[in-house]
Amino acid sequence: MKVMFVIPCYNEENRLQTEVFSHFGNNNPHVHFLFVNDGSKDNTAKVIQKICDSTEHATSLNLQQNVGKAEAIRAGVLVTKNNLDDYAFIGYLDADLSVPLEEIPEFLNILHQNKNIKFLMGARLARLGANIKRKKRRHYLGRVFATFVSSLLNEPVYDTQCGIKLIDSSAVFKLFEAEFVSKWLFDVELLFRWKVYFPNNMNMIYEHPLSKWTDIPGSKLKLKNFLFAPFELFVIWNKYRKASNTIP
Repeated sequence: MKVMFVIPCYNEENRLQTEVFSHFGNNNPHVHFLFVNDGSKDNTAKVIQKICDSTEHATSLNLQQNVGKAEAIRAGVLVTKNNLDDYAFIGYLDADLSVPLEEIPEFLNILHQNKNIKFLMGARLARLGANIKRKKRRHYLGRVFATFVSSLLNEPVYDTQCGIKLIDSSAVFKLFEAEFVSKWLFDVELLFRWKVYFPNNMNMIYEHPLSKWTDIPGSKLKLKNFLFAPFELFVIWNKYRKASNTIP
């Protein structure tokens, strides 16, 4: 099974771990990385090129202007449309590797074992035996936010914002076809789109608890962005509620 991860990068010169990506790419030929340089103003493009030169399992896409994480990932997904037969699943991963690359083999094992899963999401579930390092404020805000999402979506989702997801290639282009309403909550919007486009297939989404996750300094998402979350969530809910009878 070949999969591709789109990795959005905006001013990630100091956080991209060149050797980590190179080593993983050379030892896991079934996994491909597409780095999307989202109009960075630093040397991100050069760092990405260094990674691509070190492994044949990484390529890049350069955007001239900064369009934000949601649209950068969307651009990366859509540019792969002509190579649909190359990948069974296409997803995305955060550039800072808060989700370490070691989690990817476990994701692929899950997909091998359960052919019914078409949308695989990571979940930052703190538990015994796991190494989930989150700031308390972000954790509690995340729990409140997830509760609201679950209520509006009418589905028991635990962690919409975890930075690793894989979607079956037969569905991914439909989900990413249109521009996103929300700049920050596009992960949530993907779930609403799935429920509208594939209303009888919510059981094909699976949240997998990660073994390791670390809150890496330098996130572009600040706590003040949470102030706008209720408004953006309402806009998303209202848009897709009108398009579906399955959303309350």
